[in-house]
Amino acid sequence: MPKRETSSPFAASPKMQVKSSCHLQLFYELSFAAVLLGLVSNCTAGSIPSSPGIERGFRQMYNLEFDDAHKTFATWEKDHPTDPLGPASNAAAYLFAEFDRLNILHSEFFVEDSMFHHRPKVIADPAVRDAFTRELSKAEQLADEILAHSPQETQAMFAKSMTLGLRADYTALIERHYLDSLKVMKTGRALAEKILSIEPEYYDAYLAVGVENYLLSLKPAPVRWVLQMNGAETDRDIGIEKLRLTAEKGHYLLPYARLLLAVAALRKKDRTQARDILSDLSHQFPHNRLYAEELARLQ
Repeated sequence: MPKRETSSPFAASPKMQVKSSCHLQLFYELSFAAVLLGLVSNCTAGSIPSSPGIERGFRQMYNLEFDDAHKTFATWEKDHPTDPLGPASNAAAYLFAEFDRLNILHSEFFVEDSMFHHRPKVIADPAVRDAFTRELSKAEQLADEILAHSPQETQAMFAKSMTLGLRADYTALIERHYLDSLKVMKTGRALAEKILSIEPEYYDAYLAVGVENYLLSLKPAPVRWVLQMNGAETDRDIGIEKLRLTAEKGHYLLPYARLLLAVAALRKKDRTQARDILSDLSHQFPHNRLYAEELARLQ
């Protein structure tokens, strides 16, 4: 696809610069999350135990098999009624199916800033929105009940951090309320840091820290300064380091982190590394046409 020329989003007034930066930052962060359909892998690395039923559902979601994923997560919720990860995962299936329907998942967005400004307006499905919100609320309630009695229970914190990320995704990419989404995103990153302060080997939690640092590091220096003043983290090296930890040792988010590293490779014009990563993901998840399409673009 040929690139479309566009003026820099940071060429306007300082106020507009910050606003544009927030838009792009959230777009990249959240649309990366939108491709979360790779949330789960074989999960042989890392020290934090994972749940086989949840893994199965995420693998189905990664393969764009959303109906099967809903069934798997619903079964898990029925068998584990106090586990907040069940409804949080089912909420993810609703959101990513909607992203797929609205063509938000296309990874061309990841490498061309100009595409953000030319996205067509999307119309959300009200039934999906209601189901998504219902599952989020259930997950948050269950997580809060656990944390009220066990404030350092990292699995409950992880489920809650996932709900924050999903809520931020929907708010930014579908409702397009970017500043509201930014607030939710920062809360999620802070919660991830709390998880890591308790359990440094909870490798999935590194992804939230890595994504924020890497993506915001791509912004011009004046914009990074303003974002830092508002509590954002913008260190590129830290971002890549944290992404690699999840990509090498994570559970549910391992393939997602690998995808982000592929995006980073594309931005560095390292087509070989990007091709290797996408080829492996395409092999693991053969029903996900997005990987095959992007891989074909690199051949």
